[in-house]
Amino acid sequence: MPTHQVTVEGFGTFEVEEGTKLVLAIERAGFDISHRCGGNARCTTCRVQFHSEEPPMRQKEHDCLEEDGVLGQFRLSCQSRVDRDMHVTVLMRASEQGWDPGIEVEE
Repeated sequence: MPTHQVTVEGFGTFEVEEGTKLVLAIERAGFDISHRCGGNARCTTCRVQFHSEEPPMRQKEHDCLEEDGVLGQFRLSCQSRVDRDMHVTVLMRASEQGWDPGIEVEE
């Protein structure tokens, strides 16, 4: 399976297998990204800002962001699959919020 480079601003760059959820890729690399709802596009704590081309937005993510009035402000890493090289800033770290990352995210 092809791999892509993911760069997390202020953290580093690492190889990720194509199709992996971005939130899992970031967490597996050792970065404490939040995901309080377990990757179900409900809590918006896994938010990232892309500095590279963004992957397509799925309907579930669009609806969640639109409902919360934040569509266009950030993306949800639990709804983004690694399909290209990516460069992101994680906007909410679990350690900065004083909580554990959240419910385990399913592949």
